Amino acid sequence: MQELITKEMVERTVTGLSERDIREGKVITTTWKPNLRYAWDNGPALGRYLAELKNGRIIGKRCRRCNRILLPPRMFCELCWRPTDEWVYVKDTGVVNTFVISYIDWKAGRIPKGQRPFTPAVIEIDGASPGMGILHLLDEVEPEKIYIGMRVKAVWKPPKERIGAITDIKYFKPY
Repeated sequence: MQELITKEMVERTVTGLSERDIREGKVITTTWKPNLRYAWDNGPALGRYLAELKNGRIIGKRCRRCNRILLPPRMFCELCWRPTDEWVYVKDTGVVNTFVISYIDWKAGRIPKGQRPFTPAVIEIDGASPGMGILHLLDEVEPEKIYIGMRVKAVWKPPKERIGAITDIKYFKPY
C-alpha cells in the first residue's frame, strides 16, 4: 500500500528534525549574530605592486632564467617554477593588446541610451615582457577609434587620492 508523505516526514528525512520538534521545545535553538571580519593579505609581490601604484609607479619582477619581466609581479615564475629574482620598474605607457566596447555596466546591467560605453583593454606595459599586461579602462578616445597596437599612457589620480589600488590609475589614454 502506498504511504502518504507528509511535510514532517520530508523534514525529518532532510534534517532529522521537524518543525513540531522545535515548537515543542524538543530541540534547543539559539540565535546569535556572528562577528565575522574579512581580511586580505596581498602577499609580498602584490603588496609591493600596490604600494608602488600609490606612489605613481608600476613595478614588475624579473626571472633571470627565462629573461622575462612579469607584470603583475609574482614571487615565482610560472614557466621556470623558480623564485623570481629582482624588482624592475616599468613605464606607465604601453600598447593595447585587446579590448572590448561594452554596453554592459559593472553590475551586468545595460548602459542607459546615450551613455558612453565602457572600453576595458589589456595593456602590454612598456618594459614588461611581451604578453604581460594589465586589464584597465581606456578613455579620452572615441570607442570606434580604438585599435589593437594603439599606444597608450596611464592617467593617474592625484597623489593625495591614491590608496594603493589598481584604480590609482584612472584609465589609459592614447598618446
